[in-house]
Order: sequence, then structure tokens, then C-alpha cells
Amino acid sequence: MNAYFDTAYIAKCYVNEPESAAVRALTKTLHGVSSANLCIAEIGAVFHRHAREGRITRAFAKKLFAAFMTDINDGVWTLLPVGEEFLRRVGVKLVDLADDTPMRAADAVHLLSAKENGFDAIWTSDRHMLGAAPSFGLRPKSA
Repeated sequence: MNAYFDTAYIAKCYVNEPESAAVRALTKTLHGVSSANLCIAEIGAVFHRHAREGRITRAFAKKLFAAFMTDINDGVWTLLPVGEEFLRRVGVKLVDLADDTPMRAADAVHLLSAKENGFDAIWTSDRHMLGAAPSFGLRPKSA
């Protein structure tokens, strides 16, 4: 089975956070993991946050990012393109969401990317994405 992970789930494969062990175990059972190419910038932000908060050193953050980029090149992660036309569709979807659905732009990118690329579910630990997934026609999944 191929799965769609948001950036938070990919990050759990590199840094120790709640659910990291479960996400790493899940990844070993899959035949591939996809995500929007937006995750490249987002993963850098995750590693920066861990360094800024003193959980890892800046040097280790750089090593983790290099390992992540190597994993992309080696096909561990399949990155799906995000271009201007796609972002226009994200914008349309965002302004059409129900008032009681909190949503960040990057989360909407992941949700619509998963939907438009044929996934029926999205793996995330983000409570807003879990709650909004059905609005994008996706099943929310969490380890």
C-alpha cells in the first residue's frame, strides 16, 4: 500500500516526537510514501524548530536535512508537484470551506494534493488536518 504523509509524519521518521516510533513502524509496512513537494521547506522548518528549542544541535539539524534530501533522491519519499494552477485550486477550496473548519494554507496543500493524486486517506497527527480531511474527501488516519 502507498500512503500520503503530511510533513509532520515525515518528520517523525527523523526526530523523536510523540508517535515517532509508531510512524516509523508504519512506514516499514508501506510500499511507498508520497507527499507534496512543499514538505522540503516544511521539514527544514521542523528541524529548525527542534534546534531552536534545544532538542537537537544546529549541526545535527543540518545532518538530518541532508539525510532527508538523500532519502528523496533515493526514492524513499515520492514528492508530488505543487505549482501555480494547483495553488489556485487550493485557494478556491479554502474560501469554500465551512466556517467551523480551521485550516492553514500548507495543510490545505497537503489535503488537496492527497485527494488530487488519488489517495483516499491522509496520515497526520495534526488535529486540524484530521478534522478537515473529510471536507477534502479523505479519511483521516493517525498512528
